[in-house]
Amino acid sequence: MRQRANRKRSGGGEGKDRWMITYADLITLLLIFFVIMYAMSRLDTEKYKSVSQSLQLTFHNSSGGKSVLEGNPGLTGSDFPNGADHPAASPAPSDSPAPSEPDSGGKSAAGDTPLTDRELAFRKQEEQLANLMKMIQQYVQENHLDNQIFVTDKPQGIAITLSDQFLFDTGKAALKPGSEKTLSRLGSLFSKLDTKISIEGHTDSLPIVHSSQYKDNWELSGARALSVLRYFIDTMHLDADHFQYAGYADTHPAADNSTAAGRQKNRRVEITVLRQLQQ
Repeated sequence: MRQRANRKRSGGGEGKDRWMITYADLITLLLIFFVIMYAMSRLDTEKYKSVSQSLQLTFHNSSGGKSVLEGNPGLTGSDFPNGADHPAASPAPSDSPAPSEPDSGGKSAAGDTPLTDRELAFRKQEEQLANLMKMIQQYVQENHLDNQIFVTDKPQGIAITLSDQFLFDTGKAALKPGSEKTLSRLGSLFSKLDTKISIEGHTDSLPIVHSSQYKDNWELSGARALSVLRYFIDTMHLDADHFQYAGYADTHPAADNSTAAGRQKNRRVEITVLRQLQQ
């Protein structure tokens, strides 16, 4: 009996101490967890420092001395790629040097690459067309021809539209004597250009009257364009190789043919100084 009591006491003591093992395991795991967390936080900090230093060095070299992380606008400011201004970029400080103008004497916009022969020719052509348009507009204003001659810059070239009332009598293709002064002025300007000039005749949609010498609007529009062409070639002796002509009847209306005002706009001759070079 005494031996059994001793065994019970010893067994009970061992059971009471078992929680110490579980507690020690828990403390050990917690310690390991915090050590790992600490090590990870240290690792992230080092990585951040390394990446930050690398970025600062990269943008420091590309932005002229000031780091992006220190306040330089970088790619969101004036240093937009390919030299273009970002639409949201703020204006440059007042003490910043002004951008240099493109060199028109054979340099590209960057100022360090010479323009090709084609680019130089294109630039010369655009200057000539701009001057031509300005001179014709001035002539129209000085001679009060605003309702008879219209000048517009179209993608294909400078278009000079002359009303049929200014050039011809109704249903006829012979030039009025009063129109020769204007055509002579235009011809003098064309003689200085080295490009193609297209002359196009247009009519309204009304059919030709029986008394006319022309069968239909196709013949009339073509004959009117040819009369203008003949003046430049036969009277002013301009180079025929620089001209072309066509008659389009009523197939290219400029306004509504259902009204008298629209039909008047459609009866016209268009002289277009063509753009022959495209960048």
